[in-house]
Amino acid sequence: QVQLVESGGGLVQAGGPLRLSCAASGRTFSNYGMGWFRQAPGKEREFVAAISWNGRTTYYADSAKGRFTISRDNAKITVYLQINSLKPADTAAYYCAASRMLAGTVLLNPNHYTYWGQGTQVTVSS
Repeated sequence: QVQLVESGGGLVQAGGPLRLSCAASGRTFSNYGMGWFRQAPGKEREFVAAISWNGRTTYYADSAKGRFTISRDNAKITVYLQINSLKPADTAAYYCAASRMLAGTVLLNPNHYTYWGQGTQVTVSS
């Protein structure tokens, strides 16, 4: 069992930065590929970014390339999502998730994730 707790969300102005954190507990963190997903009101959950078990490979949705950066610190058992130049369209609940798949494009698929956090709300004002 892996427990995931997101933090760092809030109300921010467009153009600003934000860093989300996802603290994990339970089984060995480095045994999991990690991902961030988001869900806006009335929309389906969508993939944002993912990172391999050792942090050496990252994957991004086209909408996230250039402004989002995913990273992880296995010693701190935490994964991060840095978002720059926030846009109102980034408003959503952001979820982190853990996958038994260590790496690969399978990490883009939410069906390959076993554990999910409760989410943290990001609201971007224009």
